[in-house]
Amino acid sequence: MTNKQRLMYSILIALSVLVIMLGLSHLQASGVLDEKTFQYIAIFVAVVVVVLNGILRRKVKR
Repeated sequence: MTNKQRLMYSILIALSVLVIMLGLSHLQASGVLDEKTFQYIAIFVAVVVVVLNGILRRKVKR
């Protein structure tokens, strides 16, 4: 994987997280999710992003 590919995947991941968080906040505002569930899902999403970033970093050929 080149640095350009990693950059593209990073942008894709960032946009995905943005869409997920906007969707979750919309669900919370409409009363579908409570605060605790929102927090747990947000923490899970953050952990997944950190793990994916670590995997992508290791796959970059130097």
